Amino acid sequence: MSVLTILEFPDPRLRTKAEPVRVFDAELKQFVADMFETMYDANGVGLAATQVNVHQQVLVADMSDERNQPIVLINAQILEKDGAQVYQEGCLSFPGIYADVTRALKVKVKANDVDGSEVVREFEGPLAVCIQHEMDHLAGKVFVDYLSPLKRSMLLKRMEKQRKQAASA
Repeated sequence: MSVLTILEFPDPRLRTKAEPVRVFDAELKQFVADMFETMYDANGVGLAATQVNVHQQVLVADMSDERNQPIVLINAQILEKDGAQVYQEGCLSFPGIYADVTRALKVKVKANDVDGSEVVREFEGPLAVCIQHEMDHLAGKVFVDYLSPLKRSMLLKRMEKQRKQAASA
């Protein structure tokens, strides 16, 4: 396995719409393993293929404290949404930036697993937020798109300032 490079905003490749996965093979399984290693290494809870510059509809997540409940969703589609919740989101492509975003409280998702079998899963609470966040990445959307222009501008200025401070340290 290997740790992949995570793209950081404003990299334009984060706006690329991912294509459906058509081949379920050993190469895909290795890529999913690399995504998990990358996500765990970065202390994240979710990662979309778009974030590592692979434009296929693959996302991984694991919100468990023990990091032992991996979720892989390929070619995911939301079938149902229910409720609404405001949740403070962060993103590996926006290091150190967090913002309140309103998303569905529950989602029902149809997807494929790494072998290509169809699965239907329901997610609730923070895990539902995570799945929606990662699915947005695959559509070329990032969480700051949900913010007002003023709030988005303030967060992006803060991120740029943090980047400059880190570069000069």
